[in-house]
Amino acid sequence: MNEALLRSLTPSVLAILVRRGADFAAAEDAVQDALVEAVRVWPADPPRDAKGWLVTVAWRKFLDQARADTARRRREDLVDEEPAPGPAPAVDDTLQLYFLCAHPALTPSSAVALTLRAVGGLTTRQIAQAYLVPEATMAQRISRAKRTVSDVRFDQPGDVATVLRVLYLVFNEGYSGDVDLAAEAIRLTRQLAAAIDHPEVAGLLALMLLHHARRAARTTPDGSLVPLAEQDRARWDTESITEGIAILQAALARDRLGEFQAQAAIAALHADAPTAGETDWVQIVEWYDELTRLTDSPIVRLNRAVAVAEADGPRAGLAALAELDASLPRHAAVAAYLHERDGDLTTAARLYAEAAHKAPNLAERNHLTRQAARLNADRRH
Repeated sequence: MNEALLRSLTPSVLAILVRRGADFAAAEDAVQDALVEAVRVWPADPPRDAKGWLVTVAWRKFLDQARADTARRRREDLVDEEPAPGPAPAVDDTLQLYFLCAHPALTPSSAVALTLRAVGGLTTRQIAQAYLVPEATMAQRISRAKRTVSDVRFDQPGDVATVLRVLYLVFNEGYSGDVDLAAEAIRLTRQLAAAIDHPEVAGLLALMLLHHARRAARTTPDGSLVPLAEQDRARWDTESITEGIAILQAALARDRLGEFQAQAAIAALHADAPTAGETDWVQIVEWYDELTRLTDSPIVRLNRAVAVAEADGPRAGLAALAELDASLPRHAAVAAYLHERDGDLTTAARLYAEAAHKAPNLAERNHLTRQAARLNADRRH
């Protein structure tokens, strides 16, 4: 059984059912039933047209439910309108399905879950494992999300920016359970890029590829974090870097700069440097200035302070940091690093310990704790 094929066909089959008039929740249930039937039947009798087979079976599953649900009179007109079996239509409504799953009425967590289920073709169990929540909890989340979008017209234009934010949320979850969410986000973003010609879609795909290229070097075998400057660049995936830079260059050439293209440009400058010492920090600061102009994000300003320190010295970085709210996530960690660069080891050790206490995960907490311990040990000798 080709699971990858089934997952790749899921969004287009679901989109066809919704286009025919099925509401989203009922269509999604019917598609899941058809996928179960495919797993049972295909090994012994594989179809010539996999997509057409899934559309036909899913539509029949939907009609069976519509016939049984006599309370929903508005669906009765659909019962006598079953299309004749045959090849699936060539039109691809996958793009509209992305928009639907990232509808503004959904919370970010619900939009992510629905995208992984409806567009990604993952099971509820797989999504629950990836987000470390009980399967019943994830099932409720997906069910509520389906109900929310069931009455949304399928022909309304969607918001590309919202779709991209949902995919970026998926990417940043990384790996957990038996699903590699970073790889899944790249797959879905490739699919989106094939459906829509938009420079920010290309920018996000480039950003994902450039970040993912460094994945193998980010941790030691025992799970400890390895800072960018200390990573073994020979372990970076040069193929992904080459592809990411090529995609980014084509997007930037269209002169419609967006935040994901700017982020990807920063990632490309890191990836392009043979060693940490050869990083073009001056140009990175310039890209952070562009990114600040586009987003006015305090997190971007925080990262810019680090780049300023690398380009112009730690005092300049500390001056940039002084303009920001100290309650920002990772503010203490950045302050610790900059004070260490400036030679104030006592303050740096205290701030590393403070940052460790606020760290969002165990790996980061352990890394910051080791940094504090290292400086305290140095000061004693």
